[in-house]
Amino acid sequence: MTSPTDLASLLCSRLCHDMLSPVGALANGLELLAEEQDPEMREKVVELLEQSAKISTDKLKFFRLAFGAAGGFGEAVPVEEAHDVIAALASDAKEVKLNWAITEKTLPKPAVKVMLNLAHIALDALIRGGTMDIGAELHEGNVEIVVRANGNRIAFDENIGSALQGDLKPAELSSRTAAAHMIAMLAEENGGGLQYKLDENALVMGAVMPQPAGMIG
Repeated sequence: MTSPTDLASLLCSRLCHDMLSPVGALANGLELLAEEQDPEMREKVVELLEQSAKISTDKLKFFRLAFGAAGGFGEAVPVEEAHDVIAALASDAKEVKLNWAITEKTLPKPAVKVMLNLAHIALDALIRGGTMDIGAELHEGNVEIVVRANGNRIAFDENIGSALQGDLKPAELSSRTAAAHMIAMLAEENGGGLQYKLDENALVMGAVMPQPAGMIG
């Protein structure tokens, strides 16, 4: 059984790892800007600083919604908010096209957190670019979510797959698998479940999450 403290520590390690590159680029850019005198080169450095600042901001907004209490403490989260943070990360990635197929205005917060983390896993898998398709719908009292990554090469750690299905042993838990483990726990706590299918050029992940009684109209 993974302790909450261990899981929180691993999630923090993952967030720090993901933020290190853009924040480090900001620091390096500022050093270059202080030393560079050529106007054309200074302009290029400023452009790099702006790009790194955008990526840092996009990641922080995403992580706040995916792991934190963003969206308030109510049961539902606006789907537009989830779309915006996913679209921002997709635009920062290399040659990744996002296809969005969700018409609902809001979704339960646990389902949104699951969807965001599946999207993050999909983006990580598209190391050579490709397409990411995200769909969700309310059906017979459940929220059904599907995230598909399609590209020339899919990079996917099978331990992440084990974590998604709740089969990962505590000793195998790492900062790389912590988010998948977290949403598997979240799905189980809410009476739902996760699954995935992997082939050479596609990774498909799905989730079924019961809709909270208070949101069923």
